[in-house]
Amino acid sequence: MSIDLALSPDERIAIATRMIEVYNAQDADAYVAFMTDDACEAGYRGAVIREGREGTRAGLKAMFAQFPQNRADILASHCLGETVVLHEKVSRAPDGEQFEVMSIYSFEGDKVSRVEFIR
Repeated sequence: MSIDLALSPDERIAIATRMIEVYNAQDADAYVAFMTDDACEAGYRGAVIREGREGTRAGLKAMFAQFPQNRADILASHCLGETVVLHEKVSRAPDGEQFEVMSIYSFEGDKVSRVEFIR
């Protein structure tokens, strides 16, 4: 007898949502805890921005230092298979730069292996 350990769509969305919550708390350590060791963040179908769990942690810490009031708000979420897409509104500061982004979270089991951004 085999046990299916696959996550439901709601569980995948909950993980991506939790990643945004800890991102907003500027907790890079908690953020990368949801990722595989070799995970990365990249532009959509493009160059890797942050490579590996440690590269992602270091990159986020540098960004949080540059933008201490940075925050992302989820406008919509969708899950298909092992992929979650979040439509987010990002604000670098209350009166600072604001933009929308589509973030694509690819899962391997219960961990995120890649996040791609469409901006």
